[in-house]
Amino acid sequence: MSSNCTEREELKAKVIDIHAKSRCSAGSRTISAQLKVEGVFVGRFLMKEAGIVSKQARKHKYKASGQSALIAANELKRELKVKQPNQVWCGDITFIWAGTRWLYLAVVLDLYARRVVGWSMST
Repeated sequence: MSSNCTEREELKAKVIDIHAKSRCSAGSRTISAQLKVEGVFVGRFLMKEAGIVSKQARKHKYKASGQSALIAANELKRELKVKQPNQVWCGDITFIWAGTRWLYLAVVLDLYARRVVGWSMST
């Protein structure tokens, strides 16, 4: 086997090593830049030869609902001055990204005391 083939196999091994250390996310530009620091110049063909492909995490896509939501009647008519506790409650739902998944937080407030009456969190 010629020295040229041996060098190519060593380069392939370096490319595979860099790709594995990046958890398979490094592409040809990243690998090329890292090897350029070492004084080695390679192109994307070497990645193809090694049979590796960059895997990028996809962003979460929101789906539009097919139906419009029912709208509740406005019973308060923007008069939020409540005279007694536990007469008017309001609620809200929010989504919290927790690194790998969404958490859903629902909160109910008493408008008189402006305090949390109850809450729930789920996945």
